[in-house]
Amino acid sequence: MTGSDAPFPRRSGGKLDAVTLDGDVWSRCLSPWPWRRTAWRFSIGLRQNKTSMDRKLLFTPGPLTTSDTVKQAMLVDLGSRDRTFLNVVCQIRHKLLQLAGVANADYEAVLMQGSGTMGIESVVSSVIPPDGSLLVLSNGAYGRRIAQIARRLRITTHLVEFPEDQPLPADCLRHAPPATHVAVVHCETSTGVLNPVEEIAAEARRAGVSCFVDAMSSFGGVPVELRGSGIDYLVSSANKCVEGVPGFSFVIAQRDALLATEGWARTTALDLLAQWKGFEADGQFRFTPPTHALLAFHQALIELDDEGGVSARAARYKANYDTLVAGMRELGFAEYLRPEYQSHIITAFRYPQSPAFDFPRFYESLSAAGFVIYPGKVSSADCFRIGTIGRLFPRNFTGLLGAMRNALSDLDSN
Repeated sequence: MTGSDAPFPRRSGGKLDAVTLDGDVWSRCLSPWPWRRTAWRFSIGLRQNKTSMDRKLLFTPGPLTTSDTVKQAMLVDLGSRDRTFLNVVCQIRHKLLQLAGVANADYEAVLMQGSGTMGIESVVSSVIPPDGSLLVLSNGAYGRRIAQIARRLRITTHLVEFPEDQPLPADCLRHAPPATHVAVVHCETSTGVLNPVEEIAAEARRAGVSCFVDAMSSFGGVPVELRGSGIDYLVSSANKCVEGVPGFSFVIAQRDALLATEGWARTTALDLLAQWKGFEADGQFRFTPPTHALLAFHQALIELDDEGGVSARAARYKANYDTLVAGMRELGFAEYLRPEYQSHIITAFRYPQSPAFDFPRFYESLSAAGFVIYPGKVSSADCFRIGTIGRLFPRNFTGLLGAMRNALSDLDSN
């Protein structure tokens, strides 16, 4: 039997079986983590050629700074139906379930081409029945975006907004309009506030409501307990805390909930159930996959494991945050959120009171020095944001703070 004719490995008793391809046993996500014993790894040296584009550090919520080895992983071309590539896709799907703590539970990992927002739209457009409705609990711009997507799809949508400067109340579902589905953002990236999604999902389960969590900027950097939580769908993307590059998003979906959505999809390319069925049938994406982004993500997952997993990465991000906030306070900046509401993912800082402060000039001065920060997205205050995720360490934030001190001095002198 040739590789192209061989059946794709199937689940058997909750496990994945191996098949023989061209005389070689190809393990579909069977090999124990780490993959380096049975999978392939890159050994490509980073070329030292000069380019016209300077390398900058990204203090943003994604795209973000990646390791050289993640970049190197993209220096290989693989066909989308190549056996090696399909094995990588399978391993990625399995590892995502491990990171979510549901590798041996009734969940599935579905990869979707495009940005994180396309992953959000895939869920919203696919899992709500024609006569269903969506309740969006929002305390920021990204919650409002979910409601915007649902309304564009002509889904009955209830947007309940809460103050942007504090977490959602854990019991907020009790006082909201009834709906078949509820959506909530875990880390609201416009401010960095962390919402109690596990408590909200538990309340949704008790009410018989399907729960969808946007974990775009938190998955891989903040532990989340999916098993038994009531979360039916969790969405994130490659270029956040796992520290890959942009190109695809992924959905961790409760299997029975996903299977119940047959015939509900409102799009073709973003049909979540059809995408999962394609992976289960032959291991392939239905449409052209971002091969290089997936190879980079494969390497990023290895590096996440080497670092010690989500808890160790979260500790590094927390150290970044502590260094940043202490230095920003010394420079006269104040955080938008109270410290007890703040995540270690991204922080919004208020503009200083000085009339000399000009954010575009401040931004350009930092960028020229090799440090890229992020504009604000708070509706009621003038802020800018600094991400503490990505391949960054406290020493990088010390460098950023020094560049800020110089930029502020230049603004004052002019």
